[in-house]
Amino acid sequence: MTASIDAFDMRQSTRRIGCVRLKLRDLDRGAAFYENILGLRRISAEAGRVVLGTTKTALLELISAPEATARDPRDAGLFHTAFLLPSRASLGAWLAFAMAKGVPVQGASDHVVSEAIYLADPEGNGIEVYADTPTSSWHDATGKLLMTTQALDADGVLGAGQGRAWQGFPDDGLIGHIHLQVGDTAASEKFYGDVLGFDLTKRYPKASFFGADGYHHQLACNSWNSAGAGTRPRNATGLDGFELLLRRSEDHAAILERAAEAGVIAEQQGDSAVLHDPWGNSVTLHRTML
Repeated sequence: MTASIDAFDMRQSTRRIGCVRLKLRDLDRGAAFYENILGLRRISAEAGRVVLGTTKTALLELISAPEATARDPRDAGLFHTAFLLPSRASLGAWLAFAMAKGVPVQGASDHVVSEAIYLADPEGNGIEVYADTPTSSWHDATGKLLMTTQALDADGVLGAGQGRAWQGFPDDGLIGHIHLQVGDTAASEKFYGDVLGFDLTKRYPKASFFGADGYHHQLACNSWNSAGAGTRPRNATGLDGFELLLRRSEDHAAILERAAEAGVIAEQQGDSAVLHDPWGNSVTLHRTML
């Protein structure tokens, strides 16, 4: 599929979210959900671990944690993992499929920069399925990002997908962004902005959005339900960590330098490094991406 000149090409971004790792009490049930409802493909499976994604890219790593406690929704952790589809037609095809399957939907929004549908997996981990709008519609005449929340034109989305059967998550789909619950958004701006080097693209009361290369956001943090939350319990289900894929080796080096200056410990793992945000979420830096 040839990308439109008015579309953001996430694969060419200097940074993007890679594989997201979740801990589940019922691994089989969770894996089946992501395979059957989102159409992810099983890339690998071993005792206590399943990796799902496309034929090109690992998007989700599921870890079996049957003894874990259910995550308290007031804790820091995952708000949602956002699965980016390549077009409005793809989103329409998935929406028609989900409606036919009776998939419970928690919300549907037009964010101006994107159109999004919200749901959750069987253990309550938030999911967003979305498609970007043309980049020419993202800003006003002054260059201000026009990201907001309005009612989704569901009929328009379904119409865009008319005649297109959902055949599983497309190979050119990706994790578009990850949205976290945090205890304090000012602290999130210091870590994800000052240390990791994301641009602050939008700020709302108790919510901060971060992007790179002109994208509306590859990462977001809010404290709507989790204000004051400390380090998330290690024995709880939910987010265990995620990858940050860096196209340029100089960005990797710069992050490590800023981390050292800020007193953030970076654990080297071969060519990668693992940092932890103030709430214990692990961020694995990879120097290259395809």
